[in-house]
Amino acid sequence: MAISYKKLWKLLIDKDMMKKDLRAMTGVSTTTMSRLSKDENVSTEIVSKICSVLNCDVGDIMEFVPDKKEKQ
Repeated sequence: MAISYKKLWKLLIDKDMMKKDLRAMTGVSTTTMSRLSKDENVSTEIVSKICSVLNCDVGDIMEFVPDKKEKQ
């Protein structure tokens, strides 16, 4: 299973926010933002900070997607 943060980027658009705004509000590093952009793993602490700032649930910003191999 892979992680997708597409929901996070859509939520930012809906809230008229940019990635730099989220970074400033959460205090996460540019490296962490890059990891999120690449759908890479980040700590639950980071996910918790994002959810707290955006006042949302984990399922509102990320989802698990099956690997392409698993679909076959």
